[in-house]
Amino acid sequence: MASVFSQTSMPSRQVLADRVYEELLAALIDGRFEADAALSIDGIARDLGVSPTPVREALARLEHTGMVRRAALKGYRVAPLMTAEEHGQLVAVRKLIEAENAELACARANGPMVEQLADTIERLRTAPTGGSYSEFRDYWKADEDFHRLIAEFTGNPFLLTAFQALGGQVQRFRLFAGRGVTDADCAISEHTRILQAFQAGDPKAARAAMEKHLEGVGRRAVEDSSD
Repeated sequence: MASVFSQTSMPSRQVLADRVYEELLAALIDGRFEADAALSIDGIARDLGVSPTPVREALARLEHTGMVRRAALKGYRVAPLMTAEEHGQLVAVRKLIEAENAELACARANGPMVEQLADTIERLRTAPTGGSYSEFRDYWKADEDFHRLIAEFTGNPFLLTAFQALGGQVQRFRLFAGRGVTDADCAISEHTRILQAFQAGDPKAARAAMEKHLEGVGRRAVEDSSD
């Protein structure tokens, strides 16, 4: 069977572990594995030309994103597709956590932090948004950085942990469909309104703008999945 991975040379140690993670993440997001498919550590290692160790490490990291699942004595499997109901529940949790993050972070924000938020939006504007992970990876990273910066600036480590625990669950509903980024203009506009609240030093407006953004993300994801 042909390999699902790109044929590139592999470096070593930590860089190798990160590279294997990226290769697996790309394969999952691009739909090269079917939902609920078994993942063979030895088979993946052979395909990538590495030992099983970095594959195990990568799968353990991916388990935290929700994109793969591990069952005792059965190994790893690709996560099943998220249902619309589950996605609605996820959006509700994101609103609880991230709206609070936005309000708290806005109250504590300083000039350099606001500049960093603005930079992530500029990166969104200039990043490619093609259909494959390699084409929209920079966009996705900029989006993640925007939300992470806000979470990190709340001053509440428990909120940050809760935010991090969501991990790839945030993206799973959409990306397994293999459609990539379809709402860049809407997302950039919504991020900009959040940024404007930070620039104005208005925590309540930041909360409201974040809530509207997440509602829009949820609505567009469901619309994409039903096309």
